[in-house]
Amino acid sequence: MFHSSFVTYLQEKFTGFFSSDTIIYKHTPVTGGDINQAFLLETSQGRFLIKINAAMYGLDMFEKEAKGLLQLADTKSLRVPMPLFDGKYHQELFFVMEYIEQGPQVNDFWELFGEGIANLHTNSNAYFGLAYNNFIGSLTQPNNTHETWADFYAKERLMPLAHKANKRGVLANEYIEQVEKIGNKLSSIFPDEKPALLHGDLWSGNFMADEKGNPVIFDPAVYYGNREMDIAMSLLFGGFDDAFYDAYNAHYPLQPGWQERVSLCQLYPLLVHLTLFGGSYYERVVEIIKQYR
Repeated sequence: MFHSSFVTYLQEKFTGFFSSDTIIYKHTPVTGGDINQAFLLETSQGRFLIKINAAMYGLDMFEKEAKGLLQLADTKSLRVPMPLFDGKYHQELFFVMEYIEQGPQVNDFWELFGEGIANLHTNSNAYFGLAYNNFIGSLTQPNNTHETWADFYAKERLMPLAHKANKRGVLANEYIEQVEKIGNKLSSIFPDEKPALLHGDLWSGNFMADEKGNPVIFDPAVYYGNREMDIAMSLLFGGFDDAFYDAYNAHYPLQPGWQERVSLCQLYPLLVHLTLFGGSYYERVVEIIKQYR
């Protein structure tokens, strides 16, 4: 990917962005998620992260990621890497953003993280959804707006993913109807609550400590939804430190009974993983469907 013509092209993009001649001295591969290549760029303007994807999933994938990062940044809740620019070079998409050096966590990292997510969730909206669709992993995430969480979760999350999993041959036909029945029950399961701005993919791979040891979040799949979705996602692969949840609840207490709704909130990310990665998630998806059908 990093042949001389691409480096020259990037240097021109940097020069245009900074209105100052920019030289790229070095590019080093770094971890960048499951679906992208990522490199640390060392330039005359500083260090930056570039993510590259072979345009396999959607031409606007990085544009939507940048919009999500800016929405999170606007809340001033937690630090995020700031986007610079994105684009397409030949058949590959790229996205350049601030490079944040990872450091050891400060002593009150988890308290700061919990408080930050609680503050993020106080940002509300008149509807559930978002003004544009985006992505969850490599899957398109529809965000058509609804007045109620029950309608949004059923029509924009559970049913589309159940059908997609079924078409990919990883979810049997019998469960489609059962997911639809779950959708019809949601209004009696979830208490009323205003929409919250969500990170949307809040798991251990999408946060870190910066050079000062403070929490940073990235790789969002933002929308306005029920805040229990972020909490349930954080619990899906082992959970965060207890201090995170204590601090969250101290600043923005969750509704009574939220623990009983965790698995239902996890049904969406589990359907995402089932659709993307197949059978290893099948038993857990079916278990939740049977629990709520």
